[in-house]
Amino acid sequence: MTTTPPPGFDEGRFKALERNGFNRIAARYADGAWLRASLQAALLDAAALAPGEHVLDLAAGPGLLARDAARQVLPGGWVLASDIAEGMLAEGQRRAATEGLPDLLAAACDAEHLAFGDGCFDAALIGLGLFIFPQPARALAEVRRVLRPGGRVALSVWGQRERVPLISRAQDCIARLLPAPKVPRPSVFRLGEAEALTALLHAAGFGAVEITPHVFSCRFDSADAYWQAFLDLAGGAAEALARLPETTQAQLRAAVADDIEAHRDDQGFCFESTVLIASAQR
Repeated sequence: MTTTPPPGFDEGRFKALERNGFNRIAARYADGAWLRASLQAALLDAAALAPGEHVLDLAAGPGLLARDAARQVLPGGWVLASDIAEGMLAEGQRRAATEGLPDLLAAACDAEHLAFGDGCFDAALIGLGLFIFPQPARALAEVRRVLRPGGRVALSVWGQRERVPLISRAQDCIARLLPAPKVPRPSVFRLGEAEALTALLHAAGFGAVEITPHVFSCRFDSADAYWQAFLDLAGGAAEALARLPETTQAQLRAAVADDIEAHRDDQGFCFESTVLIASAQR
């Protein structure tokens, strides 16, 4: 399994598409937090945060993980949420305010070029984000740089493709019905092998690496609800799909509905998927 971008990859164009896509879906992404509640809890367990710590949350989106992390490090600690999509961060700050949290720190930043000083964080979190970065090794090197000696990183990535039907069912349908994208995308499953993820963390200079699979279930009342949930997670892919003619979008929805029949039960549709939870030390 390769961790490098595909041939013909345009890093600048890819990042622009991701930024636009996640800005577009910021509110809906936040509304879908219930889908990822158990894996978020598992990631925070792996991080073992303590009151008073300074925490960086990369690919923070609308601050779902950052807000829960903030509750664990208060009083005296703080969390800085960072994301390439400033609209996602603004959504997170709005929600933090309504939840009565102190101002959630936020900084729009490219994870491969962090604008923070050396050794200024006790811990770093990356929830379902490392595989999005074109150069995950570069991003991990930056994370290591901004962590103090002995600092920790905890992250989650999608597991092997066949074990993540929540994503792969829709992706397979898209690949079957649509031409290849003009902007080639790194696979979201490229870090789904524990060996590949472990090797990447070791190569970045981290030690005490632990990888734990976490299985979670998502239930949907209808095929349309599943499709909308996929779009609400898809960032740049959702941005590209939104530009398609309405007839093509309707054909995709219908095809996806057929493809997910295998997941139907007497209560709707159920998808059991696997993520890898990793923790390591600087």
